[in-house]
Amino acid sequence: MAPPQGQMRPGRQLAVLGFIFVVLYLLVFFSGASGSLKDRLEPRLGLDLIGGTRVTLEATNSVDGKPPTAENLEEARQIIESRVNAFGVAEAEVVTEGNRNIVISLPGENRDLTEVGEAAELRFRKVLKAADGSGVAAVPPPAATPAPSGSASPGPSGSATPTPSGSGAPKVTSSPSGGQGGMAPASPSATPTPSASASPSAAAPTPSASTEPVPASIEEQRKAVEQKVGAAAWQAASGLQAPADLTADPSLADKLKPFGTLSPQEVAVLPAQMQFNVPTIGCAQLDKRPPASISDPKQQVVSCEDGVSKYLLDQGKVLGTDVSDADAVLDQTNAWVVSLDFTGDGQGKWTALTREAFTNEGQACDATALGQDGKCRVAVVLDNEIVSSPEIQGVLTGNSQITGNFTQKDASALAGQLRYGALPVTFEQQEQQNVTATLGASHLRAGLLAAGIGMLLVIIYSFFYYRLLGSVIFLSLILSALLVFGALVVLGRQIGFTLTLAGIAGMIVSLGVAADSFVIYFERLKDEIREGRSPRSAVPRAWMRARRTIISANAITLLSAVVLYVVSVGTVKGFAFALGLATVLDLVVVFLFRHPIMTMFARTRAFLSPRVSGLGRALPARNQPTQPHNPRAKEA
Repeated sequence: MAPPQGQMRPGRQLAVLGFIFVVLYLLVFFSGASGSLKDRLEPRLGLDLIGGTRVTLEATNSVDGKPPTAENLEEARQIIESRVNAFGVAEAEVVTEGNRNIVISLPGENRDLTEVGEAAELRFRKVLKAADGSGVAAVPPPAATPAPSGSASPGPSGSATPTPSGSGAPKVTSSPSGGQGGMAPASPSATPTPSASASPSAAAPTPSASTEPVPASIEEQRKAVEQKVGAAAWQAASGLQAPADLTADPSLADKLKPFGTLSPQEVAVLPAQMQFNVPTIGCAQLDKRPPASISDPKQQVVSCEDGVSKYLLDQGKVLGTDVSDADAVLDQTNAWVVSLDFTGDGQGKWTALTREAFTNEGQACDATALGQDGKCRVAVVLDNEIVSSPEIQGVLTGNSQITGNFTQKDASALAGQLRYGALPVTFEQQEQQNVTATLGASHLRAGLLAAGIGMLLVIIYSFFYYRLLGSVIFLSLILSALLVFGALVVLGRQIGFTLTLAGIAGMIVSLGVAADSFVIYFERLKDEIREGRSPRSAVPRAWMRARRTIISANAITLLSAVVLYVVSVGTVKGFAFALGLATVLDLVVVFLFRHPIMTMFARTRAFLSPRVSGLGRALPARNQPTQPHNPRAKEA
């Protein structure tokens, strides 16, 4: 029987395999690696192997205090899991606990997980008015006549005009992809400075803030606040139609002083006009309000920028749900920005909002809130904070960017929050603790011991049954292990893949698939020799027939791993990923090492010896007379 056409050149396949090893381990030692040799060769281990950080988030509701629905809690869990496990293989554990808690566990101690629990509710609101947010009332000397410049009434040069952000502050700009006009940072204007004789202690917050439990409803909370500040203070604050002019009525300073003693939780239940008009309510209180205090897009709200400027903001007319995608990118100046792509409806809302701000429709924006060119500003509000408040310099019809002094980490975190959506529930971090891996380490030692014993038994059996062919099995397993190990190290650095006990189990299971391919190939080789072919001609023919079976078996295993990865979560996903990775690398070893090395062995004298080669009775049977038969029927 003539051998198949085409001459096998095993050196080429082995050279390709050597090239893969060189590239892989160059990445292991030099790509994103630092420290000692041990550090460079250490894969990223999971929570159950090295311990990690566990954070408990408690769902809060500043309105009624009721726990969230089961549907909202599960939706929040899925969004948080997407944020901390964006690549799907970082082995983060995100589970619900009770009816209001979510527990996050992530490999590595002292991990910063504060951002993953933020609601990330994005609102674009016009700035209607601006005032001083220091919380210190400026009171003139008793005998002095208030100077005109000391007036706190709103005006272009009034002292109530806050200091806007400098040019280095984040701002929203039109992206190069479309739109006309642009958005510029607010121009510097007069800063409200208290009179030289003003007494900062007149309205400074004191430690007497209420520590009593917050009542369940807004009405009850407001009544509690009214009782705390007193009827006179409450009546004076309710009668304010603009930020209080303490120079015109110095007695207001004493009346409004109790509002400086309120806690952020108590300030949050006050009406927006009261929060803005009472000068003793400062940014120190407003910035620490509970989550979701200003989340209602249908209400006017009060928020601060940079901790000094207090703004009265219009309704949120463009929301985070109007943003279809967000990415952290480098702009033309090599600064990190967050690029925003709006949905179809969102683009229309954004264009309408910028038109309102550019034309100051209805003169809604007070003179204190206008920018350098006399145009309205639009505040980019994320949760309770103002990211930026740029002046609108034209009607924007394209996508936009949030720019500023972002680092890559900050821009990526913000983009991820906006991309995966806002949480339907607001959370407060209750505790953060480091967890050890004592139990996981003992399991790891037991698992590695069991895997070592199992592999040793496989090798012993291989040498006993296949003799020289057993060395092929041994070398193939060693090469597969080295490829898998290098891939684990590189993937841990590039996509955050973490190795857990489940992943180790997936790799051990893949050894069974590799062993099956050996048996298929070697037994097919014996069949070819029994049919009367020489060992040299039997090797390529056995490979051609066994190859289809080997590919089919590995394809089924790989398909099972893909399906399991798609439908599973947590550690099961890591098991599926490890199983699929080991299966793919086993195919690489099969094609680039096992078949070429068998071709080389077939050219040696030892391969012709039954005692050495492991072909057993197949070689003697080749020389015995056989009954006539039809080879083509056998092949079929």
